[in-house]
Amino acid sequence: MKQTAKDLLKINAVKLSPKEPFTWASGIKSPIYCDNRLTISYPEIRNRIAKGIAEIIKEKFPETEMIAGTATAGIPHAAWIAQELNLPMVYVRSKPKDHGRGKQIEGVLEKGQKTIVIDDLLSTGGSVLKAVKAAENEGADVIGVCAIFSYQLPSVNGNFEKAGVPFATLTNYTELLEAAVEESYITKKEQELLHRWREDPENWLN
Repeated sequence: MKQTAKDLLKINAVKLSPKEPFTWASGIKSPIYCDNRLTISYPEIRNRIAKGIAEIIKEKFPETEMIAGTATAGIPHAAWIAQELNLPMVYVRSKPKDHGRGKQIEGVLEKGQKTIVIDDLLSTGGSVLKAVKAAENEGADVIGVCAIFSYQLPSVNGNFEKAGVPFATLTNYTELLEAAVEESYITKKEQELLHRWREDPENWLN
């Protein structure tokens, strides 16, 4: 949904800097930095996101019985989506609690409940797939993952296919760049450079 891409650009949740790339924790030089946490401060935008992802779930995963948010960025969006769909919600800790029963899921999750895991964005998919595994370990039947945005990196499809988990996002890197050109955030030439990064994140500057 290109409107979501435009919303992210409007509130500076996405920063595009092809000339002075950001350095990710992995050491990869990236011309894009996406902070979807900013969306929680904008009621109109967060409502559009919740309604948009709720529609995706109704269309692609109509059997959904539970919404699970990833800690921390996925939690507020999961809550709004669950409210939109009138479904129960839990959230998944990044690691089990180191006290009590050592739970990794907070909330009431019944064994076998068909669950959608919500995250704010997908890069390689590694972190959200760990949350999927954690939910499955506590009895969830995870039928899919939904997120606001995907970088569309080559590894993401392979990682989800390997895990046997389908995924869907409200918007993606391609739509974001199209919106950025339309809104004059970047030039056509910069768009080409940014596409080159997505195709080869480690060697795009060479």
